[in-house]
Amino acid sequence: MTQVEVPELAGEQAAESSVAVALPLVAIIGRPNVGKSTLFNRLIGTRRSLVGDLPGMTRDRIYGDAEWQNRAFRVVDTGGIVPDDEAIIPANIFKQAQAAIDEASLLLFIVDAKEGLTPLDEELARRLRTLGKPVYVVANKADSTRWDSHAGEFHRFGYEDVFPISAEHGSGIGDLLDAVLEKLPVVEAVERKQREINVAIIGRPNVGKSSLINKLLGKERAIVSPIPGTTRDAVDSVFESQDEAGNPIRLRLIDTAGIRRKGKTNEMAEKLSVVMARKHIERADVVLMVIDAVEGVTALDANIAGYAHEAGRSLIVLVNKWDAIEKDTYTVYQHEERIRDAMKFLDYAPIITISALTGQRVIKLPELIAKANAARNLRIPTGQLNQFYADYLEQPKGLSSAKRPLKVKYITQAGIRPPTFVLFTNSPKGLHFSYERYLINRLRETFDFFATPIRVKQKGGQRKN
Repeated sequence: MTQVEVPELAGEQAAESSVAVALPLVAIIGRPNVGKSTLFNRLIGTRRSLVGDLPGMTRDRIYGDAEWQNRAFRVVDTGGIVPDDEAIIPANIFKQAQAAIDEASLLLFIVDAKEGLTPLDEELARRLRTLGKPVYVVANKADSTRWDSHAGEFHRFGYEDVFPISAEHGSGIGDLLDAVLEKLPVVEAVERKQREINVAIIGRPNVGKSSLINKLLGKERAIVSPIPGTTRDAVDSVFESQDEAGNPIRLRLIDTAGIRRKGKTNEMAEKLSVVMARKHIERADVVLMVIDAVEGVTALDANIAGYAHEAGRSLIVLVNKWDAIEKDTYTVYQHEERIRDAMKFLDYAPIITISALTGQRVIKLPELIAKANAARNLRIPTGQLNQFYADYLEQPKGLSSAKRPLKVKYITQAGIRPPTFVLFTNSPKGLHFSYERYLINRLRETFDFFATPIRVKQKGGQRKN
């Protein structure tokens, strides 16, 4: 087979542009550490799956959109399958992989060309033959002619098509994709009709992030187990709902790995999960910060929420496991007071008590998320902003840091996502924090910037000599 060097596919473009019809699905299957996630990242063109030398780093199904020759399809990366392992996590991985196989139109069975045929490969090949679905054997890590020639031994599985590739370097990918398109129904890539709201779900390990996604979706989309740190990858799921007026709400839920302090994450996968989680906060429009009601708010919760605040994302605090604590008339207020004390910078974030296990108040979340997203995209008309100036800013109500009267000449909105305002003043120094807080509070109550941080910048006059 002629090796074809291809550039990485436009994954961010594919993620930002979806299609109006259901896409055919290609599932990547194989034992641990054969390069499934590397191939997945190559096909979608972005580093969505964790890649490393430790086996079993991908645990959940991870979906991404791919394009080739102006054709669109979906790809799902699965955890490395260990069929006879009874441990909780491997058993769940196999369950997740089976769900991906059931959905798929084509299976890519990944093997290691350097390591050669193994008993586990043979066992998986035997199981895949019973499914009645088209299967391509993909001999990964064929980085040279020597390993390319070794790929021929995988014909012993009984499959006609074996593709030697290097997922890391891109060789052989073009031939593989050409063959993939032959097995899939034709779906041309088109622009997305309806914008999705990207929602990152963050928090410490084992606070119930995956359980929340599963409750929203109504199915086991992300692995749930009592073992902290179960989720290592970020897992996207699309969720559709409606607000009270019947308007559609389309959410892309990003289940991020439980974040731990970098100094305490010795395992490479955990260190990578911290980096990936912060990266996915950057992808988000709205962040759901999940706190454990039983354990209460911690300093680490505040640090994690600080990542979203610094990134300017709209944020809703969810106190999960609310069904598991004893309550009286004051319980809600006591929890909220502790959270506000620990995270004073999040005074704009609503606090919602939920139970991902029972579904308590989970049904309210899509509409709250849509409201927060609308607030972060809100641009105030000039006329309304002028009236706001006349009502609150024309008469000085604060001092600059130099203790001289502050005169606001006018205010303008400089941007959105998050809403950003510029104050033109007579002061050459920065706003006093009390005046900035006053301004932000008036903006929030006047224009209802729900769950959304507000940025204020100042352009001051020059001091006269």
